[in-house]
Amino acid sequence: MITVEQAEQIILENRSDLGAEITLFDTSAGRVLAETIRADRDMPPYNRVMVDGIAIKYSAFERGVRIFKIKAVQAAGAIPVEIGGDEECIEIMTGAAMSKSVDTVIRYEDITIGEGEAIINLATIEKGQGLHLKGADRKQGDVLAVPGQLITPAVLSLIASVGEAEVRVKKVPRIVVISTGDEVIEVHKHPTPFQIRRSNNYTAQATLKTLGYEASVLHLPDDPEVMRNQLSQCFQYSDAIILAGGVSAGKFDYLPQVLIDLGVEQLFHKVAQRPGKPFWFGKHCNGVPVFAFPGNPVAVYLCMHRYFIPWLYATLDQPQPAPVYAMLNNDLEFKPELKYFLQVKLFVNQQAQLVAEPIAGNGSGDFANLADANAFMEFPADKVLFNKGEVYRVHLINSL
Repeated sequence: MITVEQAEQIILENRSDLGAEITLFDTSAGRVLAETIRADRDMPPYNRVMVDGIAIKYSAFERGVRIFKIKAVQAAGAIPVEIGGDEECIEIMTGAAMSKSVDTVIRYEDITIGEGEAIINLATIEKGQGLHLKGADRKQGDVLAVPGQLITPAVLSLIASVGEAEVRVKKVPRIVVISTGDEVIEVHKHPTPFQIRRSNNYTAQATLKTLGYEASVLHLPDDPEVMRNQLSQCFQYSDAIILAGGVSAGKFDYLPQVLIDLGVEQLFHKVAQRPGKPFWFGKHCNGVPVFAFPGNPVAVYLCMHRYFIPWLYATLDQPQPAPVYAMLNNDLEFKPELKYFLQVKLFVNQQAQLVAEPIAGNGSGDFANLADANAFMEFPADKVLFNKGEVYRVHLINSL
């Protein structure tokens, strides 16, 4: 049996490299960038007007001129208009490019317009006000986004602004989530008193979907031959396999042996944690990793967040999210020498501290409490007593 940290290290060492592909920029939101995006010109590309009003030459105002003759009205996108003399102005709109003959903008609220003239109603102004100068944000050739960066709406806006109609992104792994067990039936069916409906694979699928990733689902009965046939196909068409159930020490837990028969190297089996101790991890000879989680719903949910999602980020060359820590709100005792992951409800107190309220439950099979929890708090294995006010790492599973 290995530690949580050892399991994490092995998993991250076995991240995949799936390469990259080209996609249209307007379908790239949520994908991971696989190229460097550079400014194709200065940003902004011209001296851009920031307010509706008039453009003047500051030196004229400095000399005491307050009434300016309006030479023209210029809209955004129009060719910049030059003034003929210092006592002229251009009525100009937000977003317009300003000519070099003027250098300051006064907004409509601070002027009076009538009979072709504009009167400035201010005693003082600042040279260059109302302007966003050319190249003030970025210069041509500057880096705007880098490989491994998630394409958020803001990043997509940058991609569009530099004319990248197509963009190179990391390939998304093809993931299949597989539940097992003869006691598990389809959601729409009516169970006998000794059966349960499938939920684990849908839970894992939904966890990925909230992050923007798709996964297919499959169910396998407790039949080694069926398992062998179905899994052999999955290894041909998947980049990662998640299994729920069938990895404990029961007589019908055939999965570990079936996986070995199919050419999967076992990298570890059992982790010193609760829930999720029977976790099995291996790698197929073709490079496809296998995450075989125990079938308890809480264990599946925990292992998805503690192990699979970090593997997914590493595979996509995304940085791992910064660790989050919270303060325990109750005294607790946990005697087994295992790392304990407790379901908690996080809240922020009046001192702006993140606080974790434990949610009482009935073990790793009690998944009803997951709807109330929004994190797992991770307790070290070398302690028995955990006191109110102590700070431990938390893994977010739902929105705060």
